[in-house]
Amino acid sequence: MLDAHAEIGECPVWDDETATLVWVDQPRGVVHRFDPVTGIDEQLVVGQPVGAVALRKSGGLVLALRDGFGLVDADGGEMRLVCETELERTDTRMNDGKCDSAGRFWAGTMALDYTPGAGTLYRLDPDLTATAIVHDVTCSNGLAWSPDDRTMYFVDSFASGVDAFDFDPADGSVENRRRLVEIDPSEGQPDGMTIDRDGFLWVALWGGSCVRRYAPDDTLDACVRVPVAQVTSCAFGGPGLDDLYITSAGDGLTSDGWSVQPQAGGLFRASPGVGGAATRRFAG
Repeated sequence: MLDAHAEIGECPVWDDETATLVWVDQPRGVVHRFDPVTGIDEQLVVGQPVGAVALRKSGGLVLALRDGFGLVDADGGEMRLVCETELERTDTRMNDGKCDSAGRFWAGTMALDYTPGAGTLYRLDPDLTATAIVHDVTCSNGLAWSPDDRTMYFVDSFASGVDAFDFDPADGSVENRRRLVEIDPSEGQPDGMTIDRDGFLWVALWGGSCVRRYAPDDTLDACVRVPVAQVTSCAFGGPGLDDLYITSAGDGLTSDGWSVQPQAGGLFRASPGVGGAATRRFAG
């Protein structure tokens, strides 16, 4: 679809107003906006590593950055840091994130050396205040919410699975954490995630060359294969929200690795036969 050669492509988000896909190359600090019709991929350099992006209701973007949360206005001006989360720490950075139904932006941190339990999942409210919600996270990653908005799903990549929380959409609180999906490390590491209209989870597997579809009862239902190993995230997009866009990474590949998988770091598109829900936007 797009031979981007991203170092670590992440966090695809479909913009239904412009019919484009927004995504990031995390270590390079670049936000991309890809038009699947023209093939044009515009780039915005934000000045520091960016782990996640979401659209704003007022226009522009909200970002999960190395130092905290940032905003880009609709006019496409420079990024401004609006909420510092772990600025005093030089050993962590923010990673994947997503908006809930009330327009709150969730994103978490991880240690640069993957120290166990060094990360935290934060919730950024529309008034631009951040609250630490889940502690002792090793690699904060994919997020999704059930169609009835009563369950939040969360991936801590090094925990080898997907967890579920009871979710209160009124105040954005979570409780009763439990394991939903267990993934054998030999099959890949769970990374980014999305959910379809039927409430099935789509989980990208780093090192697994695929995105898997899991039923709400944890049954493995389907698998979309891609020609690269390091699959990072996925999102539904397109006119009917029935295209599955998949990001990947070329991080750490040797010359031999690139020769085996020359499309590493690319953006892929699949037609899985199901669709997703409309993109949720940040209300701040």
